[in-house]
Amino acid sequence: MKKRCPNCGLVSFASVEICGRCGAGLREVGIFGPQMRVKPQSMNRVFLRRDFIFVSAILFTVGGFYVSLIGSASGLSLEQKQTVNRAVRVLDRAGFSTEVRLLDHFTAYRSTDNWLNASVEKENAYAATNFPFEIMTIYPEFFNMPVDDVERAAILLHEAQHLKGANEHDAYRFVWKNRDKIGWTRGAYGNSIVWRDVRKQTRETVPELFICEEKEFADCTE
Repeated sequence: MKKRCPNCGLVSFASVEICGRCGAGLREVGIFGPQMRVKPQSMNRVFLRRDFIFVSAILFTVGGFYVSLIGSASGLSLEQKQTVNRAVRVLDRAGFSTEVRLLDHFTAYRSTDNWLNASVEKENAYAATNFPFEIMTIYPEFFNMPVDDVERAAILLHEAQHLKGANEHDAYRFVWKNRDKIGWTRGAYGNSIVWRDVRKQTRETVPELFICEEKEFADCTE
């Protein structure tokens, strides 16, 4: 039990009658016990609260950015969703389980550009991906220009690499070296617009795959 001086606020033992600092009498001062003390807030709680506020602010900002991307673009129609699903199933049958998981469960598909895509030059005419938000914009050319779902699967296989964080070089390289697994071969598709377009873009982006002069188009993967 302790006493506090009403004049200067000095805390003294309960047996002290006169304040040792200012000489005021403590007789009239009420006593207070440990249960009335206010413990100072621990530094750990201060840091935890600060970190919580900081993380919450980041999540709120990122969430708002994501919502703005989704909200500024249109979704796919039912028919378009069915077309995309058929192309994903081609990849599923070919054993691209990681890509299929991303495309089936983590990708938000849109049919028009969001505000971010609209502000930059398009990388190709078929689709575009916003990493790490896992948003994929499917352009009309994806539905109109490929010969069939196998070619659409090749396009999705490329975009799935971007969903994993790969750059253009690695995405083109991966698709071109694995095209046979989905049945996208020169013999069956060599004259298609998509084949010629992707081969040209791959040669420009991954020139090291096209240095075998003895092969057609100098393609070392043939």
